[in-house]
Amino acid sequence: MVQDELNEANARMVGAVRSLEEDLGTIRTGRASPALVEKLSVMYYDNPTPLMQLATISAPEPRLLTIRPFDPGSLKDIERAIMTSDLGLTPNNDGKIIRLNIPPLTEERRHDLVKVVRNRTEEARVAVRNVRRDVLNELRDYEREKLISEDDLKRGEDDLQKITDRMIDELNEIGSRKESEVLEV
Repeated sequence: MVQDELNEANARMVGAVRSLEEDLGTIRTGRASPALVEKLSVMYYDNPTPLMQLATISAPEPRLLTIRPFDPGSLKDIERAIMTSDLGLTPNNDGKIIRLNIPPLTEERRHDLVKVVRNRTEEARVAVRNVRRDVLNELRDYEREKLISEDDLKRGEDDLQKITDRMIDELNEIGSRKESEVLEV
């Protein structure tokens, strides 16, 4: 019973870590990354569709993204979605492919992005702590209902804290790696 709760906690915390990785992947750095535009919502036949379902996205050069739509008719829709997004990028359309030049970031913009990275990392840490709180409450309820012993509760709390500490360390590592990536000139 305790082990089931710990497994569930671990799975939920791993989900928070994955979510942070995906979230930070969309933050622009000095380098071109397909993750920057993959989830961009494009109105395709009046349905919002992620760009990665409509086109092949590649980074042939460090400061260039190319977007090759599967359907050439969607070129204008993709271009419009990029223009209206908050990416601050201007697409170059040659009729078959869209090129996105990634300009270098200014020092001020880099520091703003570092703040965004830190905020999102903190949100992920809060999510992990919320999972810990929920599981601790479950374990205490089990102990109150005499479903587990006091010793099992103590062992479960210790194991849960170890899992939490490991996940927090992982989140901090991901956040600091992204910060250094953003600050890299």
